Amino acid sequence: MNQDRLIYLDNNSTTPTDPRVVETMLPYFNQYHGNAASRNHPFGWIAEEAVDNARNQIADLISVDPREIIFTSGATESDNLALKGVFEMYSRKGNHIITLTTEHKTVLDSCKKIEKMGGEVTYLEVNREGLVDLDALRNAIKDTTILVSIMWANNETGVIQPMEEIGKICAEKGVLFMSDATQAVGKVPVNPKEVGVHLMAFTGHKMYGPKGVGALFVNRKNPRVKVTSQMDGGGHERGMRSGTLNVPGIVGLGKAAELCKKEMADEAIRLAALRDKLEKGMKENLEEVYVNGSVENRMPHVTNLSFKHVEGEGLMMTFNQNIGVSSGSACTSASLEPSYVLMALGLGDDLAHSSIRFSLGRFTTEEEIDIAIRQVTDGVNHMRDLSPIWEMYKEGIDLESVQWTEH
Repeated sequence: MNQDRLIYLDNNSTTPTDPRVVETMLPYFNQYHGNAASRNHPFGWIAEEAVDNARNQIADLISVDPREIIFTSGATESDNLALKGVFEMYSRKGNHIITLTTEHKTVLDSCKKIEKMGGEVTYLEVNREGLVDLDALRNAIKDTTILVSIMWANNETGVIQPMEEIGKICAEKGVLFMSDATQAVGKVPVNPKEVGVHLMAFTGHKMYGPKGVGALFVNRKNPRVKVTSQMDGGGHERGMRSGTLNVPGIVGLGKAAELCKKEMADEAIRLAALRDKLEKGMKENLEEVYVNGSVENRMPHVTNLSFKHVEGEGLMMTFNQNIGVSSGSACTSASLEPSYVLMALGLGDDLAHSSIRFSLGRFTTEEEIDIAIRQVTDGVNHMRDLSPIWEMYKEGIDLESVQWTEH
């Protein structure tokens, strides 16, 4: 395997840490190694100052008060803290939560746990574009509803939900609005207060920062939101998340946020052009290629493509020595089941199994897109040449009418 020829198009799974972020972090491993909670000597003061600076950088990126940023180990913990923390804190008001069937597994599994704790969860379907039905959302809210949890941008399709409209519905009904914004923060403008989001989860490693550090935005005013801590200990992070702060990671997350603030607008334009080139190249070179999810409301760097009558996992084996892509969420890629997100969009097993997610990033080049188009095209053609199903399809045989027999 030639490392020089590896092409990484799986940035929704994780982004490489920007070298500028790494450089900023390094002194906090040994030179400034203090505990940010040690407030009786300079080592602690320096660490605390670094954390405060990072909190300001992150707050500036999403236009919130720095005091509304709670540091966690990542988006998984942030989602758990928001969902379970709200459920426990507001149990006297109600026990009902509303979410989508296409949410990340972290949210869905947290909701399943809440159901075991006595909660009630409504899982709303989405339309073929992957968007929530606003009327269905409005009708699902009832007197016992305490929280609506809808992700800002989907991790598999890149589809962006109508956040402002959802926020207005939640405000009308007087319920809290939480969002897993892991795939959106640092890539597109995200302003939770502007759209009425009260809690928002995100993480460093999706925005060119380090792994193992994330944050939860918790609204302080109008309304003042409270969550029950899920980790007990020293009462760090305003009592919401105990644990010694990961100072180097937090410094890295802060620097990553600063860089995203400066560069994401230009990056979005460049990556959207590369994504469009990728899609155009696939469609020009191949028959029966479909874009999954809304093409109008999506992230600039993501496309999810289905190649009809080509098994996605098999297709990836034709080029995965050179190109890193995904057939779905990194958290579920070990599963052989078709993507539940694509199934929720109404895709049949065939198209869902034939899908590949391409997620571009800051370091993706046009040359890499050209290579990806060629290699994926070659892979699809190779798979179809070996496929009797594709041959039957090309001969005009109605595959739905074929009586298949088991051996």
